[in-house]
Amino acid sequence: MKRRVLLKGFAVLGILPLIVLCSQGRATSSASGKVIPLNKPPEAWRDFLSPEAYRVLFEEDTERPSTSALNYEHRDGIFICAACYLPLFESAYKYHSGTGWPSFTQPIAGHVETKRDFKMIIPRTEYHCARCGGHQGHLFNDGPPPRKERWCNNGVALRFVPDGEPLPALRG
Repeated sequence: MKRRVLLKGFAVLGILPLIVLCSQGRATSSASGKVIPLNKPPEAWRDFLSPEAYRVLFEEDTERPSTSALNYEHRDGIFICAACYLPLFESAYKYHSGTGWPSFTQPIAGHVETKRDFKMIIPRTEYHCARCGGHQGHLFNDGPPPRKERWCNNGVALRFVPDGEPLPALRG
């Protein structure tokens, strides 16, 4: 056996767990636990989403307040990105903020990324799905104790999966 063939075999063995995860549609994290971002242009998501969801997720629009059924979702479960299905929030951290949008006290660690937003002149913290880059909402410091964070989310940017139901395979 040639040395090159042997080395390639060892290289494949090293990434075999990742290949298996990808084939199951569940590869969300690298070995370090960080979410692996998709290199997919926003236009590629258009076929998977309603026009409103696409505008919110990939054109950073905002849905009208009090229009999402997720405002009234009180079951145990997981809120996932409407585009790529990455889990973003656990229902235990959802609360009624009175703002008209689903609100959470914290996201699933490492599943959202933030950036500064100056669209309303006053700087705000905008957050996106760490996997597909879809715009979710804004982070404010007027939430309940102890964290005092309000992760204010567009309902159309999320889907809810009740406990006991399988999470859909990650899309992307």
